[in-house]
Amino acid sequence: MGKSIGVAVIGLGMGGTMLPLNNDESSPFEVRSICSPTAAKVEATAKEWGIRHWSTDYRDVVARSDIDVVSIYSPDHLHAEHVTAALEAGKHIVCTKPMVTTVEDAEHLVRLVEKKGVKFLVGQTMRFEPEFTAAKDQFDAGLLGDLIFVEGHYVHDMRHVFPFTPWRKDVPQDLLYGGVSHPVDILRWILGDIEEVHAYGNRGGLTPELEIKSNFILNVKFVNGIMGRVLGVYDVVHPPMPMMGINLWGNKGTLFADYTDQQGGHINVVYDGFEGQPTGKFRFAPETLGAYGHGETVIRYMKHFAECLENDTEPSPNVIDGAKSVATCWAAGHSVETGQVVKVRNSF
Repeated sequence: MGKSIGVAVIGLGMGGTMLPLNNDESSPFEVRSICSPTAAKVEATAKEWGIRHWSTDYRDVVARSDIDVVSIYSPDHLHAEHVTAALEAGKHIVCTKPMVTTVEDAEHLVRLVEKKGVKFLVGQTMRFEPEFTAAKDQFDAGLLGDLIFVEGHYVHDMRHVFPFTPWRKDVPQDLLYGGVSHPVDILRWILGDIEEVHAYGNRGGLTPELEIKSNFILNVKFVNGIMGRVLGVYDVVHPPMPMMGINLWGNKGTLFADYTDQQGGHINVVYDGFEGQPTGKFRFAPETLGAYGHGETVIRYMKHFAECLENDTEPSPNVIDGAKSVATCWAAGHSVETGQVVKVRNSF
């Protein structure tokens, strides 16, 4: 296939998972430029991977003529600035979740993508984990019947993460966008738009200097009338449960799927259509490549992105999906502050 599509990576934490693309002969992508604020780190990474260009200034990489795709893995609050610069330069975009952290910035990016006519993929890893892809396939095949109720969760003791990503505590990171957007997005992928949200939030107090709410529970109603629940707790002692999960309760079967970084996951399902309601239990092997073990997942979503570029099809999740997830997280935050049920904006 050849390395015909040049990629720049902004941010070398999670962004480091893009670098193995250079060793994947089946991929058309070649990382040709990387950017990080620490010169020693980015220079050493460039030498290690044989990358031709590096910089500490994102404007240097988005301006390069040999770059077709800019992938953004910088801290959440910088996404809008970095994505806007890359779009203005006419580049295709891969942006890790959350796409941005305000509805206004989401609206701006939707309009800019339309204006520039480029492809935009939100790097929501949950959509590309085998456990959750298989769960959606079961639902799409009709094996669960009509859904009655759904749940999604992402739970994570953040205390051990702060030392190597101090911006999360110093900025601080708004974990409605940086965390809860994960289960919000995957439930939207399965069920469609969320109509309204009622949410509660609090502080756990395990990180005293973190003065914002970082534990959330959302009750949601989808446009199709199905109800659901989303749990995102981060200022907690690590719980004895999988890190991420979705539960799909249908009138023909109920399926639970879960995943934990570098530990793999499971699908447990009960089918009501068989005598005795047999239960299937399936184990998914751990993946350990790249940051947090997400390297294989990034390879999968970049394969999807390559197909979109080749066939001129729309990525999933695209910029509008990203905007709707941001709008849902904003509605949840507004509900936490007001105590009211809040309508979700779904028109972009």
